Amino acid sequence: MKSALAAVGFLALGAAFAVIATAAPRHDFAAVARDILPPGNFGGANFTAHSTDQAVLYDALTPLFDKVTATDVARDFKAEPLWTGKEKAVRIESPGRGVTIRRDAFDVPHVFGRTEAAVFYGAGWAAAEDRGILMELARYPGRLACLDAPGFNAFAVALSGKQFRPSQAAENLLARQVSFLTAAGARGKAELADIDAYVAGINAQRKASGLPITPWTRNDVIATACLLGARFGAGGGDEARRSEFLSALQANLGAAKGLSVFDDLREENSPAPTTLAQTFRYGLQTAGGPGPGNAVVADASVQPPAPLRSMSNALLLSAKRSATGHPIMVAGPQLGYFYPEFFWEVDLEGGGMSVRGGSLAGIPNVLIGRGPDYGWSFTSSESDNIDTFAETLCGGDDHHYLYKGRCTAMTHFDAGAITAPQQPDAPVSFWQTVHGPVTGYGSAGGQRVALARLRSTRGRELKAALDVYDLSTGRLRSARQFTHDLSRFEMAFNGFYVDSKHIAYVSCGRLPLRASGVDPGLPTVGTGAFDWKGFLAPAAHPQAIDPPSGQIVNWNNKPAPGFASADDNFSYGAVHRVQLLTGNLKPGKNTVLDVVRAMNTAATQDLRAIAVWPAISRALGTPPSERDRQLQLLIDDWRAKGASRLDLNLDGRVDSPGAALLDAAWPKLADAVLSPVLGPLTDRLAALMERDDEPNTGGSAYIDGWYGYVERDLRGPAFANRYCGGGDAAACSKSLWAALEAAATELTAAEGPDPAAWRSDAVRERIRFAPGILTATMRWANRPTYQQVLSFDGHR
Repeated sequence: MKSALAAVGFLALGAAFAVIATAAPRHDFAAVARDILPPGNFGGANFTAHSTDQAVLYDALTPLFDKVTATDVARDFKAEPLWTGKEKAVRIESPGRGVTIRRDAFDVPHVFGRTEAAVFYGAGWAAAEDRGILMELARYPGRLACLDAPGFNAFAVALSGKQFRPSQAAENLLARQVSFLTAAGARGKAELADIDAYVAGINAQRKASGLPITPWTRNDVIATACLLGARFGAGGGDEARRSEFLSALQANLGAAKGLSVFDDLREENSPAPTTLAQTFRYGLQTAGGPGPGNAVVADASVQPPAPLRSMSNALLLSAKRSATGHPIMVAGPQLGYFYPEFFWEVDLEGGGMSVRGGSLAGIPNVLIGRGPDYGWSFTSSESDNIDTFAETLCGGDDHHYLYKGRCTAMTHFDAGAITAPQQPDAPVSFWQTVHGPVTGYGSAGGQRVALARLRSTRGRELKAALDVYDLSTGRLRSARQFTHDLSRFEMAFNGFYVDSKHIAYVSCGRLPLRASGVDPGLPTVGTGAFDWKGFLAPAAHPQAIDPPSGQIVNWNNKPAPGFASADDNFSYGAVHRVQLLTGNLKPGKNTVLDVVRAMNTAATQDLRAIAVWPAISRALGTPPSERDRQLQLLIDDWRAKGASRLDLNLDGRVDSPGAALLDAAWPKLADAVLSPVLGPLTDRLAALMERDDEPNTGGSAYIDGWYGYVERDLRGPAFANRYCGGGDAAACSKSLWAALEAAATELTAAEGPDPAAWRSDAVRERIRFAPGILTATMRWANRPTYQQVLSFDGHR
């Protein structure tokens, strides 16, 4: 089947890489429409060919590096057309309500109905068929995400096989979100009808299958939306740990220098790669350090949960940068790799809709995909929509706090219980203030404080459906409508758009405006005097249609100059993985093939070698010995060849010895640069941001790490403080050589004396599908899980 796909796909695609092919069918204006979603579109307990068929294609593209051809794209991405009637249905289902589901050669359901409600009924039926197990695992843990229950990762609970039994209070809290739709007129009524039809389809399929499963309700859809918003559409909330680090720095280095070093390392508004060149100002700190509205938490006084990671990338070129004169988009979310995969592909046709793409099973709408004449995607923006408030305790206990001059009682919320077979129930309950759930307690200014977590979208996840209704149903009409709608979208994402003439970008989210005197990177005093003052206006969000550069490139990097990083993000510095994408794009005009090549090249490149090693090499200076010269050349040569981490011969070892040397040397080099100033706090920084976000079984890598610290300090312009060698170039060089030599000594003991024979373990970083039901693996690739390749040559 794979070879047949290549032949058919190449005939359909070939001309589009140099010139646009002949006109697409009337209702489908795509000149190029390809996508991929490993391991496959079926995610049931009994494996089928469609459980893994897309993993084979996805994995085949990786070793091609920068040598991808049009034939490879046609073979290793599958076609993503809207159903034209010419395609052959491998299987046809008629689940009722006038719905027809046609399954294509990759088991993607194409759902047809006369009305919008009928189509969503069919979508619910198909989702239950393809992702029923996952939907059951996620529906109740998703409520933990809605509640922001302290100490729980809803995704981890779902994958553990445990369940969450919600209380009636929890169910009531979720159900209140329906009011956003009932108050939104015709659009809200339509969205609610879509949800009800979708739920009915799920329940009908479950009943037809004879499975004894509690019927789905609106609350299950809301819970699934919370999984999306709280996991991928949020940023910040780690102020307490960052504040503890500041306290430790000041205790070790003195108040002024400790604050100066903290400001260096947080890189809140440092020079950094940005998606847009235009300045958009938001969230910049109070000058001179913590303001009167901040509570600096004493070191080692609290241990709040660590934040989660986000990922995804997008490359868009405008008409003037495209060889065909029509814009190009290669984009998708990095969702990790699972079986069943959380994402799922569907095509919805009828009732005024024509839209295809990926969705989170349990949510009716297509979240990332394409309509008749446009496509769109998202990446996590990591923008700061979560704050920690330090509540001053009163009343002689831990459950009263000062708010607006009164000693106010916290409320106790009984959320339910975690359940597992043959284990006692584990109650889930927490205290709340007006600022949200209490995540812990600490000390600030010599007083005990409660730490409450306020997320701007808590209790509002369902409202997001209103702002993407036209987009997700195939009804969007223009780039301008896209920026209008997405600038009001409340979850913290970056949105990308392409049609036959335009590209567009919006960094969206319900982003709070902090009170004067508040540094957003530290806990806010919770007395009421420093509460949020509103939210960033739609026009103030970073956004553009056809920017002057002719490109929109994002890999979870800083959206625009002046747009501050969230408190939990220390990675908006001089080096960011987005530079791998921008560095691989050709200047001037590109074909679709050029953009795919740029993405695929970046997918296996080592960011440290490409973006940081030149500064290290210069700082090393003249090698002290011939052996040291050989070590330096080992990485120089690897970088000159592209610094790929590929294992082309599949012997389980990364092909280049330069990778082995840099892997062994990097933590030592990083410490050599920063430890002269940080001293005993070097590992404390690593607890906030690891030294190296290395290639791993989950795919996404190099989003965090000390890459920007090392490169900027060695290259200049310097931070406010000099780190390597304490500012002495000779001492710095000596420490860097010592780090490189120590790594070589380790490798000699493990791999032998010949540096050319040193290798890193490629098996350790091969992609695996969590939680392990599916044993197939893929080569490591730093690439979207669901990825589209789109270009349109016409418009409605």
